[in-house]
Amino acid sequence: MRKELNIVLKPEEAFEEKVLRDVLLQKAGIPLQKDDVEVRVLKRSIDARSRSQVKVNIQAEVFVKETPPSRLTNSFNYPNVSDAQQMIIVGAGPAGLFAALRAIELGVKPIVIERGKDVRARRRDLAAINKDHKVNPESNYCFGEGGAGTYSDGKLYTRSKKRGDIRRILEIMVAHGATEEILVEAHPHIGTNKLPKLVAEWRETIRNAGGQVLFDTKVTDFMIEGNELKGVVTHEGEKITGIGVVLATGHSARDIFHLLHNRKVLIEAKPFALGVRIEHSQSLIDQIQYHCKVDRGPYLPASSYSLVQQTMFEGKQRGVFSFCMCPGGFIVPAATAQEELVVNGMSPSRRDSKFANSGMVVAVELEDLPQYQKHGPLAAMEFQAEVEHNAWIYGGKTQVAPAQRLVDFINGKESSSLLDTSYQPGLASVNMHEVLPDFVGSRLKDAFTAFGKKMRGYLTNEAQIIGVESRTSSPVRVPRDKESFEHPQLKRLYPCGEGAGYAGGIVSAAMDGERCAEKLVEQYYRKFN
Repeated sequence: MRKELNIVLKPEEAFEEKVLRDVLLQKAGIPLQKDDVEVRVLKRSIDARSRSQVKVNIQAEVFVKETPPSRLTNSFNYPNVSDAQQMIIVGAGPAGLFAALRAIELGVKPIVIERGKDVRARRRDLAAINKDHKVNPESNYCFGEGGAGTYSDGKLYTRSKKRGDIRRILEIMVAHGATEEILVEAHPHIGTNKLPKLVAEWRETIRNAGGQVLFDTKVTDFMIEGNELKGVVTHEGEKITGIGVVLATGHSARDIFHLLHNRKVLIEAKPFALGVRIEHSQSLIDQIQYHCKVDRGPYLPASSYSLVQQTMFEGKQRGVFSFCMCPGGFIVPAATAQEELVVNGMSPSRRDSKFANSGMVVAVELEDLPQYQKHGPLAAMEFQAEVEHNAWIYGGKTQVAPAQRLVDFINGKESSSLLDTSYQPGLASVNMHEVLPDFVGSRLKDAFTAFGKKMRGYLTNEAQIIGVESRTSSPVRVPRDKESFEHPQLKRLYPCGEGAGYAGGIVSAAMDGERCAEKLVEQYYRKFN
């Protein structure tokens, strides 16, 4: 017998396993001493809207004299494709790796080409950025196995409405070693400390099925015949061919955008967002969000927030919004070249840092960049690069980041001192209005003032902004047909994921990778069988 229950509990009831079991059995009218009973949580979400008491919504199932079925509703079969026709996948981020896994399921051999290193070797280059301020342009927080998502909070929620596809992605992760909790929590995350192992498991599945994953291999040219893409050329001159190319290079592969433009492959400038990272103490954010006087206690997780505000500047309205909020997290240097300064955020699975940070970014439309229109489809990218270079100069031409206390920023006053920070390379006190373009700094000032009214205590000089946060999404779109996913002019090219402008996170990128693989196989694989 199975019973499904929906119940609202206190945190100490919802997150204490034995207490939760007893409460659910009482709710179901089952004696607590009964042995042949199993309880399983289906969904869990926190409701902190009430100032008097944080509540936890629980959807659970109780099994009496019945073995619970597996949580995994999908089955995954990866046949040996060693001798199958091959497709090329450029980039080993979530989009590329999930495209490869799906290709194998469909009987096609994936050749994944990654400019960076495998996830273990990549760690040495990350240490070099943090400690020695040396940026390896091929291996960093953006490039390497797993892409930018490997060293992030590992957020697994998305705005996509395709719930079945989302569930499938999460179940693939569980099948490769992720905790089943990601199937339960309303806002699941894995954590930067656990993602590398998961990424390595995806790679091993690909290789064990006969696919290839090539590291330290950079695509430097395309093999184009007429209006068809026949393959790619690597930095060593090797030519790799296949039935099609899934281009999943991520939002920071500027050399690929230049290559596409130089080869006269249609690309488009795309709006994106740019701003700063803001860092508070996690205890302050907990006090604001959970309405607690001291700390959140032993049961509640580190709290997060989501903020948005419309702002006006020179008669134009633009949104300012929080991006990739990392509770209990760290700010990290995300530059992909030596003479630029970029910051991003990440969190470990326990989210137990004493800091909370979030991107706080301004929507940048193409009409905001008239002086960059001479760069054509690379206009927004060139603007992005110039801001990052400017931040590098203000930081002292190292990976030390320019920073300013929040109230000082509002008042246009350079901070006499800065706060402790999670950003390992260090901070330099500057007036951030000099680092940021006027329309960005002005909008951030107005938005922070408004956010201080929405979240009492948020606007404080015990918080600081650190810049710049500029890799929120790709500033270039590689267009594709809405139905076929193929490039409208260059056949056999399938633009994919964040770099092409069609995703915005781990799950959405993975979903896009699967769809691109499916579309490519549907169009070209069957013609040869």
